[in-house]
Amino acid sequence: MSKHFSKSFRSLFFLARAFLLTATFYVSGVLNGDRLFAEECWVWFGTYSQGNTGSEGIYGATIHLESGAITKPILAAKAVNPSFLALHPTRPLLYAVSEIADRDGMPTGGITAFFIDTATGMLVRINDQPSGGGGPCYVSVDPSGKCILCANYGGGSSMCLGIANNGSLEPVTPGGFIQHDGSSVDDARQKEPHAHCAIASPDSRYALVPDLGLDKVLVHKLDPAKAAIQKYSFGKVAPGSGPRHIMFSPDGGRCYVINEMRLTVTGFDYNASTGDLREFQTLSTLPAGEPIEGKGYSTAEVVVHPSGKFLYGSNRGHDTIAMYSIDPRSGKLSFLGVEPIQGKVPRNFAIDPTGRFLLAAGQGSASVTVFRIDPVTGKLAFTGHTASVPAPVCVRFLKKL
Repeated sequence: MSKHFSKSFRSLFFLARAFLLTATFYVSGVLNGDRLFAEECWVWFGTYSQGNTGSEGIYGATIHLESGAITKPILAAKAVNPSFLALHPTRPLLYAVSEIADRDGMPTGGITAFFIDTATGMLVRINDQPSGGGGPCYVSVDPSGKCILCANYGGGSSMCLGIANNGSLEPVTPGGFIQHDGSSVDDARQKEPHAHCAIASPDSRYALVPDLGLDKVLVHKLDPAKAAIQKYSFGKVAPGSGPRHIMFSPDGGRCYVINEMRLTVTGFDYNASTGDLREFQTLSTLPAGEPIEGKGYSTAEVVVHPSGKFLYGSNRGHDTIAMYSIDPRSGKLSFLGVEPIQGKVPRNFAIDPTGRFLLAAGQGSASVTVFRIDPVTGKLAFTGHTASVPAPVCVRFLKKL
């Protein structure tokens, strides 16, 4: 009896703590208004912990939003291969994939929910759920904050999970999982589907899922309240491109896909009513005339600046960030050049909430480097600030209160 009481008490304590953290975060944000853009910002790094990388999970640090100086990262939470992270849009919650091929003897990875201690930046584990397929490589939270979306690279599938009131992840529903099917032209990498990203449209009506193995951006109908997705339509990229990640423009009228295999970026006009995609441009992530055959190059991440004026993409092997300006009327890109990341194998990178700094994760150099963004030209300049992080592959910011 006492053991049962103790377990119940711990559960009640955990829920009460979660409620207080969420309430404090919300009230502080409302009362402070513009002060949400504080002088400092929390930043977390997803890593690969398997394969003798020296990583134990998710690491956290603080960045100063005037100088770009970054504190020494510390372990915020132990986790297995937390390669990709996502933050809740309004609550102190962080979600991480566990990018593994099997879990408890089943061909699936996992997704873990964490509370964020906004005083220390440490993460408190809530619960986890299977990802529904092997090698989950991407997780995002829809703008309404009701569900998460996950892409399983190894399993070639996409999944949606509901978020409970206490921030925990609910089990997948019958309508929350879609197995992709098909192939494309590259026999080595495109014999089967490989979902590589999953994000919701700004109004949470659709989920967009680039699939590297299909050369398609799949568009699923999304019901966040029911944590359900349904096959609907798709947009195409050139055969052999290998679409990897996608991001919307701030106004939601366009989206940009970075293609891993051909080192290109494709721009699509997006119809918010129908979810339809219409390609309007594709161009290289490398300087004109630079050869890619036999180099082992590939792209990884694409990010649109909060102002909507600039776009950036990472080149692995070439070890640079490609820079573009965006025409405000047409959405077309103009190539500005590339900036070396001062490290190796730039996987994910992110721009801080003020739009001043870009942090690039160098997976191959175990480093995160800080660049200042010129607000007029969009070009990057290395600040000299670098942080050591084992096998970093994802960067996520949260404004300090």
